Order: sequence, then C-alpha cells, then structure tokens
Amino acid sequence: MLTFFGLTQEYRVHLFSEIHEIVFHGNGGYNWDTIYNMPIWLRKFTFNKIKEYYDKQQEENEKQQNQLTNKSNSNSEIARPNIPSPKESTYSYKVPKK
Repeated sequence: MLTFFGLTQEYRVHLFSEIHEIVFHGNGGYNWDTIYNMPIWLRKFTFNKIKEYYDKQQEENEKQQNQLTNKSNSNSEIARPNIPSPKESTYSYKVPKK
C-alpha cells in the first residue's frame, strides 16, 4: 500500500480507534463528524482527558473493592468469636479403651 498520498494502515486504525473511544466514552457529548474534523491537538487532548478520567475511576473502584475484601476477611473472624479453631478444640478424637 502506498503511503505517500494517504495514511498508513496502522495510523488509520489508531485514528479510528481514538475517534471511537472519544465518541463511545464521551457519553453522547461528541459525534463522529465533530471528532474527525477536530484539530489533532484538541482530539488528542480530549482523548487523554477521557482516558485519565476512566483510569482514575478504575483506580478508585479497585481501591474500594480491596477495602471491602479486607473488611470481609477481618469480619469473618469477628462474626464467630465463640467457635474455637480446630487447633483449640476442647474434645478428643480418641475412643476410650476398655
């Protein structure tokens, strides 16, 4: 494929992926024509801001999930405080001999 009068295949894929991501994750704030005709610097800025927002959201969700997991692990011991662990059993497994 000649690239002198057009875009390379890799650049086209990158360009259309970037446009798709902005339109899809822009929550209806952008349409395809607007993004396609947008100056490159502004499109890259918009893409990076949306990416930054969703990365921050994902980080906060993971942090909250880790906190919930840690709480549930620590609560499992507190929820049953009177049940002895197998190491601390108060009865024996041996049958008395006659």
